[in-house]
Amino acid sequence: MTTSAPIPARPDATAPQGERVLCAMSGGVDSSVTAALLKDQGYQVIGAMMRFWPDEKREATFDSCCSPDAAYEARRVAEQVGVPFYLLDYREPFQRHIVGPFLDEYARGRTPNPCVNCNTKVKFDELVKKAKMLGCRYVATGHYVKRVENAAGEVEFWRGDDPRKDQTYFLWGTPRDALPYILFPVGELEKPRVREIAEERGLLTARKPESQNICFVPGKVQDFVAEHLPQASGYIREIASGEVVGEHLGTQFYTLGQKKGLGLYQSHRVRHVVHLDPETNTVWVGDYEDCLWTGLQAASANYLLDLAELPRELEVQVRYRTRPVKATVVRADEHSFELAFAEPQFAVAPGQSAVLYAGARLLGGGLIEDHRRTLPALQAAPKRLPLPAGL
Repeated sequence: MTTSAPIPARPDATAPQGERVLCAMSGGVDSSVTAALLKDQGYQVIGAMMRFWPDEKREATFDSCCSPDAAYEARRVAEQVGVPFYLLDYREPFQRHIVGPFLDEYARGRTPNPCVNCNTKVKFDELVKKAKMLGCRYVATGHYVKRVENAAGEVEFWRGDDPRKDQTYFLWGTPRDALPYILFPVGELEKPRVREIAEERGLLTARKPESQNICFVPGKVQDFVAEHLPQASGYIREIASGEVVGEHLGTQFYTLGQKKGLGLYQSHRVRHVVHLDPETNTVWVGDYEDCLWTGLQAASANYLLDLAELPRELEVQVRYRTRPVKATVVRADEHSFELAFAEPQFAVAPGQSAVLYAGARLLGGGLIEDHRRTLPALQAAPKRLPLPAGL
């Protein structure tokens, strides 16, 4: 894949007249303003929404984004902006790449991030392919990410200028060869300014609230997981001794670092979930110090630069909306990497993303693997199962 010609980075720049771009529209204000800005810049814009909801859409799912109502609003915005609009059927890829793996990860005792998978395997894979089929040079989204071209003309992704909205964390898995073909028109704007632009243009999504929940999960994640994964009662054990200190209904209902809702026998002690072992159906707990990680290993790695250029000293962000921390690359290959933290980090959850940065530049990332820890031998457990009602 060849590198694209230079394109405008700022919303007020001038684009090549007639260059065709597929704009992903979710029915929200960010993608609405994205379409409007692209049209102003001279692009030939095609609006498109990816349909994820099934025919039998459950109540309270896909309600805030990517819903039938959102599709109607996206179509209306496209009419306001003066661009064509298409609804694209991605139900099968969404189920295969997002919902299925989401449940599989919980069954494995991990904590997944479906938004990362959605961007990696659907929006910036499937959608880029669709754009090419439609004769579009670019795909554009309303992500708060900056598209930067370096001195060599190579495209890089940088943190958006609004630190409260930066979404680079979710884009580490973007195929590197797709970078030249992705635009982020609102990446250099702050959210209040985006709403102002929508108000100035009279776009009907100008005051639409933001979506916060996982789109396909109605209510609490625990309730959704309970519906789809079998519950199996088991023991909660102390990581230092193997002693049974409580009972549980399934490892899938816990996450690393958790301290509330454990229902332990010795309630006077504060303990955290340290390790989940679905194979023995055991939840391991320990003190705060037992939850500190001095480093991490990550698999399914993806790099947005040549591996030889990966700096030995960098920053890593291990969950969304937390500050990145300094780390040293101990080992890195095409498929995985290992990092040592400058300072121990609390409850680094397997299944979440370890996202790599050099300052504001996104370098790539991977999926966090669990510690290779030595667990104490399983001691005889008191005969307290089945669990009492209401646990």
